[in-house]
Amino acid sequence: MAKKKTSFVCSDCGSDHPRWQGQCNDCKAWNTLSEFVVSQSSSPAVRNLSGYAGQTTAQIETLSSIDLQALPRFSSGFKEMDRVLGGGIVPGSAVLIGGSPGAGKSTLLLQVMCQLAEGKNVLYITGEESLQQVAMRAQRLGLANDRLQLLAETNVEAICDLALTHKPDVMVIDSIQVMHVVDVTSAPGSVSQVRESAAYLTRFAKQNHIAMFLVGHVTKDGSLAGPKVLEHCIDCSMMLDGDADGRFRTLRSHKNRFGAVNELGVFAMTEKGLKEVSNPSAIFLSRDEQQSPGSIVMVVWEGTRPLLVEIQALVDYTQTHNPKRIAVGLEQNRMAMLLAVLHRHGNVQMNDQDVFANVVGGVKVAETSADLALLLAMVSSFRNKALSQKLIAFGEVGLSGEIRPVPNGIERLSEAAKHGFNTAIVPKSNAPKTPIKGLKVIPVSRLSQALDAMADME
Repeated sequence: MAKKKTSFVCSDCGSDHPRWQGQCNDCKAWNTLSEFVVSQSSSPAVRNLSGYAGQTTAQIETLSSIDLQALPRFSSGFKEMDRVLGGGIVPGSAVLIGGSPGAGKSTLLLQVMCQLAEGKNVLYITGEESLQQVAMRAQRLGLANDRLQLLAETNVEAICDLALTHKPDVMVIDSIQVMHVVDVTSAPGSVSQVRESAAYLTRFAKQNHIAMFLVGHVTKDGSLAGPKVLEHCIDCSMMLDGDADGRFRTLRSHKNRFGAVNELGVFAMTEKGLKEVSNPSAIFLSRDEQQSPGSIVMVVWEGTRPLLVEIQALVDYTQTHNPKRIAVGLEQNRMAMLLAVLHRHGNVQMNDQDVFANVVGGVKVAETSADLALLLAMVSSFRNKALSQKLIAFGEVGLSGEIRPVPNGIERLSEAAKHGFNTAIVPKSNAPKTPIKGLKVIPVSRLSQALDAMADME
């Protein structure tokens, strides 16, 4: 019998420790170490899997001798998903799709696999549902199900043995949290099982040029469940976000070795499954016909394309000594910083006002191009003066009151003009050299100039 080796693995950073302790030495997190028991001679992490590819030893090659044409991308059947993947599915890649329960992870993958099965050999492994449940969902969605191959199994070794026989082009593991490796003694879903199962499947996929999709669950705080090392061993990590009672879903890439990070795809949930939205800006601009103070449209850059979203601000007098500063879809600390800049360089004081900010549609904006639009929305609500519905604004605001340029300014302006906006307040460095038809651009270099331009339009 092989000698057992015991270690303790941190669920946050994946680091190993020889014995249990309350705090991880690497990430300093508390109570995150879990026991990890493996066999020294048969651990799947160190097992030689080269036999799956028909080779006994690896070969050293030069960078110039590698044939890039041998692994061309192929489409998933959804342009929005291809965009998030970086242009399509890469053979031999491992893609992790996470999301909250009811977001539509299994539905989206079932739709994609049914389309790919028309021309590819596809294997769908379900560990959480029975084959009848998957078949009922496919029938309810009206999908062609005569070519898709299904397997109900949670043993990783058995899955790889069957896949080696059927030689699929694409595999789906739904989900990685229920998979288990025989040599690991802990229960499925534990840190050690998720870690070893993902490493086993990822290496098998790469050596056999199989595109592997892994479904992952999220914790109550919205982060991916399981060890952090799970995100390190895969090639692409995507999150499918959206309220269970909402209509729209957003698919965003957080890691991608084959494309842009933070690329965004938008889908609409219907009775027949998820339908891609080709023009996301249109769904986020369903504004009220009546002009309201505190509302303005900004242009954010999501991955490789501009996106128009509405930002709303509400400034209201408060009698408490600690005014509220609440931001939904924006960074709250940055909003507090912008209020200080507004007081110092715009001579607008909101020390006795509650300030609330929200990005319409549930979009989360992380880039600094929303600074100028947020400031104008807050001033509009504070003065109770509505802004024009044909006005857009973007730009980064510095601590000294300067308006800094943002990347892809011309593309943002062109997207705004395409949707009928006629006025734009932008940083001076982002002003186009040639006029854009139908769009009046107001370049500003200081916050005071932006406030003056806003006052002239009231």
